Amino acid sequence: MIKTVNAILAFLTFAGLVGVYALKFSSEDIAAEKVQLERKIERQSAELSLLKAGWSALNQPLYVAPIVQRHQVALNLYPTRQEQFGTLANLPLRAPPPDPAALDDLFHSLDAGVDPIGQLIETN
Repeated sequence: MIKTVNAILAFLTFAGLVGVYALKFSSEDIAAEKVQLERKIERQSAELSLLKAGWSALNQPLYVAPIVQRHQVALNLYPTRQEQFGTLANLPLRAPPPDPAALDDLFHSLDAGVDPIGQLIETN
């Protein structure tokens, strides 16, 4: 009986030992993968900052201006004139209030089952 218990305990000890080592190697693999991902992220953020620097250099007016002048006629590009902007007098200060009679007619037609939008689409 004692030999059986000792054999079972020895087997459980060996199985626990194998499980612990498997867990250790698994955690080391995950840690190595984490380090690789961190290095990849660092490389990509360095590349991204380099690309951003290149993009900002390409967006400089001194770089863009000759290209615009070269293709101005083909792309129909012209400087903005003051007349293209509106004035404050053209802006409405407040929206006009809705017409209550028109709203009542709309609700009555909806209650009657008539689709006023559908009618507008059909007439146009």
